[in-house]
Amino acid sequence: MATDLPTQILHKINASSGPLSSSDFPDVPTLSLKAALDSLKSRDMVTYTTVDAEVPVLTPEAESIVEKGSHEARVYEAVLSRGMEGLAIGDLEGVVGKESAKVGQGKAFKEGWIRKEGAKLVKMVDSITDSAREVLSKIGRGETVEAKTVTDLKKRKLVKMEKRISFKDISKGEKFATEIIREETDLTAELLASGAWESKTFKPYNFNALGAPATSGALHPLNKVRSEFRRIFFEMGFTEMPTNRFVESGFWNFDTLFVPQQHPARDLQDTFYIADPPKADKPRDEDGNFLEEYWNNVREVHEQGKYGSIGYRYPWNEDESLRLVLRTHTTAVSAAMLHKLAKNPGPAKMFSIDRVFRNETVDATHLAEFHQVEGVIADYDLTLGDLIGFMKTFFTKMGMEDLRFKPAYNPYTEPSMEIFGYHEGLGKWVEIGNSGMFRPEMLEAMGLPKDLRVHGWGLSLERPTMIRYAIKNIRELLGHKVDLNMVENNAAVRLEKV
Repeated sequence: MATDLPTQILHKINASSGPLSSSDFPDVPTLSLKAALDSLKSRDMVTYTTVDAEVPVLTPEAESIVEKGSHEARVYEAVLSRGMEGLAIGDLEGVVGKESAKVGQGKAFKEGWIRKEGAKLVKMVDSITDSAREVLSKIGRGETVEAKTVTDLKKRKLVKMEKRISFKDISKGEKFATEIIREETDLTAELLASGAWESKTFKPYNFNALGAPATSGALHPLNKVRSEFRRIFFEMGFTEMPTNRFVESGFWNFDTLFVPQQHPARDLQDTFYIADPPKADKPRDEDGNFLEEYWNNVREVHEQGKYGSIGYRYPWNEDESLRLVLRTHTTAVSAAMLHKLAKNPGPAKMFSIDRVFRNETVDATHLAEFHQVEGVIADYDLTLGDLIGFMKTFFTKMGMEDLRFKPAYNPYTEPSMEIFGYHEGLGKWVEIGNSGMFRPEMLEAMGLPKDLRVHGWGLSLERPTMIRYAIKNIRELLGHKVDLNMVENNAAVRLEKV
């Protein structure tokens, strides 16, 4: 029947004196009727109007009431069957069942059909009208009942609402005919050669139809935001630092940055240490030569102070310095690059974006592994004002023009500042990074000139990505909870447009 349905619809419209509706096709499933009407409408052969409505339908309990009567009616019938003697209350459940005894008894009392006399139930009327059964029967037959009645039945969980689609005003279209002419979809060489194309009907192009989705790879949101950060850095004249060493020694990760060996950040609670091999080699240059002078400078800075500093005044431990650690920040990379810069001191702009590792408790905003965006600028006679000015330029390119700076503490920068920006999309101030001027204890130990100063800053890659894509839980951005559809369908990013 389904294959002939469009033709049947056309003949029925032709024979009718007025518009048709779904009720004129009672044996045709709704989906089949819709498919046939859509096919005819696409050829301009018919027109119709779709009607969406919510209708009440019976629940299994309601169907049981239609078949056997309402709970209260069953209780009444049980009491009535015992005549003037009445029915013992304890026997009611055995006669009508547990559910009817529990629900129906109270309703029968409320309707005034029965009353309690001692331990018995007796009838108060000779006959009843089971209105609940009657109204549910009407709904079951598709008849209309009052909205208030439907609401009451929904509360009793006897009906539920279902969406129903029907069609009305099914009429002739501009190209109506009682037969469906096959339309050609392609103008082939054979049709042109034979001349048959002149008598053929061609199906019009549907320029609104979506093309077949092209299968392709997709960039993760983090990679998109990372690419945008790299674009900003390159636009501002930076070069990218190599960040391929995930495992660093404590010397490069902490000691060169003037982080004391007793600092809490070096505890197991904050850091992932490597057990095998047990320790790193001493720092060496590109030719494999031990950086003895630099090693001794770092030792002196920590133990007794140097370059105008009194140091931390504690016995510096070589073994602690050579412990292997999953790097806790990419500043370890910056330290190595600044040490290389000491061979040929001069202005430089460098940045890095890569993974770092912290022994964090995983929650909605923290992971044990995340990405750090870091930049350093080296030049002669730099000041804190230069750093603030650069921060404003840099973050303006990210779409954050309103900045605030808050004093902070870092072992390797002085002064240090936390950076806050007002985010228009969120409507509030958010912390977006940390910054500062690298200390002389760090720079001069490398051999950099005293008047060559370096300022740096860092922020996470995850935070701006979560803001850009409205992701509230970082575990939905990285890890096993990532929705691959989100990765495939996420929008392009321009940070200044966030």
